[in-house]
Amino acid sequence: MLTVRRAGEADAAVLAAVAAEAYRHYVPRIGREPAPMTADYAQSVRSGLTWVAETDGVVVGLLVLVVHPDLVLRANVAVLPSAQRRGVGARLLALAEDEARARGLDEIRLYTNEAMTENLAYYPRHGYAETHRAGQGGFRRVFFTKHLAAR
Repeated sequence: MLTVRRAGEADAAVLAAVAAEAYRHYVPRIGREPAPMTADYAQSVRSGLTWVAETDGVVVGLLVLVVHPDLVLRANVAVLPSAQRRGVGARLLALAEDEARARGLDEIRLYTNEAMTENLAYYPRHGYAETHRAGQGGFRRVFFTKHLAAR
């Protein structure tokens, strides 16, 4: 059974491991480790805006948000390859939307690497619209937004 909970300090190392496994196959496409593979997950946990998805007590996914005054940035969502296509990512995206609404915000933004072609198809299926493409931090990124309807 899939459960989602807020990440705690003890989760930082496993979050880094999940990200490494989830993004490893992109390294040859990008030519270096994607940003989520080098992120500071201890800092993400301290922000209070990081969650873990677990199946039978095993962490299989993560969500990191950054809240701005007018929107929520979905900074990272990652799911272990062995747990993909089971609704984990969709559950984490729904949580991001719920967190935005709880703060009275109606917009979520995210970006992904241009080389992560699977994501370029995935996010539009979940209601995100591509807004632009640009270089950022040495990466070619594709930016998306989703406007949320009130629930």
